[in-house]
Amino acid sequence: MRRRHFITAAGSAAAFWPFAASAQQAKPLPRIGFMLSAPESDPQSQAQLAAFRSGLEVLGWKEGQTIQIDFRWPGTDVSRARASAAELARLAPAVIMCGGTVASTALHEATTTIPIVFVNVTDPVAGGFVESLARPGGNMTGFTPFEYEISGKWLQLLKELAPRITRVALLGDPNNHNFKGFQKSFESVAKQMSVEPISVAIRDAGDVESGIRSMATAPNGGLIISAAAFSITHRPLIVAMANKYKLPAIYWTRVQVVGGGLMSYGPDIPDLARQATTYVDRILKGAKPSELPVQAPIKLQLLINAATAKAIDLAIPPALLARADEVIE
Repeated sequence: MRRRHFITAAGSAAAFWPFAASAQQAKPLPRIGFMLSAPESDPQSQAQLAAFRSGLEVLGWKEGQTIQIDFRWPGTDVSRARASAAELARLAPAVIMCGGTVASTALHEATTTIPIVFVNVTDPVAGGFVESLARPGGNMTGFTPFEYEISGKWLQLLKELAPRITRVALLGDPNNHNFKGFQKSFESVAKQMSVEPISVAIRDAGDVESGIRSMATAPNGGLIISAAAFSITHRPLIVAMANKYKLPAIYWTRVQVVGGGLMSYGPDIPDLARQATTYVDRILKGAKPSELPVQAPIKLQLLINAATAKAIDLAIPPALLARADEVIE
């Protein structure tokens, strides 16, 4: 009797195992949101995405196997960004990774509870995303590309490459909180260097064309293209016009120089996306964004396009060439 009872019980348990295994396999994968303030087709967007996926895999998260990723690509369109942010919030992912101020602002408005890890947001305190860099305090944290002093450094490098410049235009997005911060440092250093500082607000392609064309009406002009989504969206136009009028220009990211821009000084953007996966991983494992400090890049890279310098009749000083992290021939 006891033996028959044992066999029956064992048989019942064996019959249950496939159902238990099936239920376990059917458990939903953790969701991650991914949203950038740039078009999906942009080379830098794809580089960030590849770095993000690679970083997750190193940490044991494989798309489609251990995690599910929901993508949104609103670009710089504010209304589209808000719609995309609302869609992601409704999906209730465990964490959202976003890039750029447009995407970060939209997500900040859409949710105060879903953890968000941002990259490429200058001064997230002024932007209202965190209470402080050391203690973010809310549902957002991330990786900032640089501090406002970078705009002064941009001017110094531009002047070193093109010593004759006496007028420099800082192109920036007036709707981005970082523009005023960049202006302050830029104007302070310009005064020290006896350079006339000019601020050009960029809202669309028309502003790009009129702003750059106005700098070509007098000699010894130069351009600084500050960090904002417009610099990626309108990159081909900015580079083409700067080179057409032989205006020395400095950009903030490598992809602009690879695309024909003269020089850039800034962080490795894909690497910031890779670093962001460490915070995504920690949040998935229970960490709170409010307790994860905002981090800055350890190193900034100087890139020079030697072919562009030659095309606009500039000789690269040997000392500057020696300091470059990469020279594109």
